Amino acid sequence: MSSQIAGLLQLIALIVALALAYRPLGDYMARVYSSEKHYKPEKWIYKVIGADPAAEMRWPAYLRGVLAFSAVSVLFLYLMQRVQGSLPGSLGFSSIDPDQAFNTAASFVANTNWQSYYGEQAMGHVVQTGGLAVQNFLSAAVGMAVAVALVRGFARSRTGELGNFWADLVRGTVRILIPVSVIGAIVLVACGAIQNFSGIHQVGQFMGGTQEWNGGAVASQEAIKELGTNGGGYFNANSAHPFENPNPLSNLFEIFLILLIPFALTRTFGRMVGSLKQGYAILGAMAVIWIGFTALMMWTEFAHRGPAFEVAGGAMEGKETRFGIAGSSLFAVATTLTSTGAVNSFHSSYTGFGGGITMLGMQLGEIAPGGVGSGLYGMLIMAIIAVFIAGLMVGRTPEYLGKKIGTLQIKLAACYILITPALVLGFTAVAMALPTPGDSMTNSGAHGFSEILYAYTSGANNNGSAFAGLNADTQWFNTTIGIAMLLGRFLPIVFVLALAGSLAEQKPVPETAGTLRTDKPLYSGLLVGTILIITGLTYFPALALGPLAEGLAS
Repeated sequence: MSSQIAGLLQLIALIVALALAYRPLGDYMARVYSSEKHYKPEKWIYKVIGADPAAEMRWPAYLRGVLAFSAVSVLFLYLMQRVQGSLPGSLGFSSIDPDQAFNTAASFVANTNWQSYYGEQAMGHVVQTGGLAVQNFLSAAVGMAVAVALVRGFARSRTGELGNFWADLVRGTVRILIPVSVIGAIVLVACGAIQNFSGIHQVGQFMGGTQEWNGGAVASQEAIKELGTNGGGYFNANSAHPFENPNPLSNLFEIFLILLIPFALTRTFGRMVGSLKQGYAILGAMAVIWIGFTALMMWTEFAHRGPAFEVAGGAMEGKETRFGIAGSSLFAVATTLTSTGAVNSFHSSYTGFGGGITMLGMQLGEIAPGGVGSGLYGMLIMAIIAVFIAGLMVGRTPEYLGKKIGTLQIKLAACYILITPALVLGFTAVAMALPTPGDSMTNSGAHGFSEILYAYTSGANNNGSAFAGLNADTQWFNTTIGIAMLLGRFLPIVFVLALAGSLAEQKPVPETAGTLRTDKPLYSGLLVGTILIITGLTYFPALALGPLAEGLAS
């Protein structure tokens, strides 16, 4: 069987598995966020944190909850790293330096999971499981809560209330993320991933010296790392490490976990707004982009010309032989079109166009299907922009799901889509203009520029993957990427919740013969075109200096 056929079969198997899980999981999540019942463990949590789960919140109160919880989480994780040397189970590792502790705390709380350190050489068991893994659950639950708040904004009328942040946070964690992660961890252990709390031990000689490995609760962290579209690896090699991702079966299962909730949330959206067709329209737009990017990635990596590539059967540099071109391409597209950031190969070693595809996937806003929660609310923002453009074409006031898209709504949507490119391009320009940041580049020319552009694209879009050619463990990159991650996560959430509040206050507009049907394939096509055009106009000049220049020169 050729590698191309094997890749096609993997893609088909993945689509079938996602299709089978789509309806039950999507409906279940709709019931979770619509239920008025509170389980006993949830009541205990509400009592401890002093929250009233039945109290409805308007968008400013909901936002305060998101920001306050996240600020406390950043502080807690920062302090845990700073005192690691005094904690039990530290494996002898010292405390983390202030700039790197800030970067890591911001990273995991922002659902970015950017790592400028070697996981197996820096973090002990307590920080890994009690700090980083906990934030893998909570940051994902925050994203899902914000998405549900926006959905309620469309579903409700004549009220500014969007639900209760604390109830949404707890339910998302207890009823969705934990149960699915437990199942996922069991599957990964069965595939060969490790799960223990062993210390550091020697495993043999390597190039004249001893080689040491430490164990860890890897399978459980790997499960929520992928399910919650987090991406931070227990080991520096991330999902290319055999302890995290042992074989092709575990590789395909991890891709499934990455895409599972973001795709299923479109069903949840359809249920909660009372129209499954609206959910299918959003799903269709996401699926078209995902399949298109996957096909392009496989084509660029398999078809790259040159004697070395032809002998290897494709661009195998930086890829694990146990996954091959197909498994690596599938993973790379899934992880950069979502906010996961996990890698099973090194994107710096991809062909020029292949590296550009990974970068463009993040620059789209990670909305196909996007991160857990963030993918859905990002796509709904783009849906509003597409409706607005359609309204300009025919001279009608734009409407979406019975809500008028007026001046306030379009300003909030515009702010949402502008903030991330401003962070990416602004920080990249400053880094390239200053003399010191350039010293961190492994390569010069177009590829070196791509390393820095990729780093800020990954940070500001809350992805977390690295091009693997940039030394980001410096005060400049730890600080600036940390700032980009926090602003790239929470400023868009401000605009999303403000938009949700303005929509919830509106009175529904009755549908007429002139109303744009947003549940039809034509609208899905318009949505895809809008996304690609906006992204192209925003990032094309920067991409032309990096991956496009490199690809055309090869």
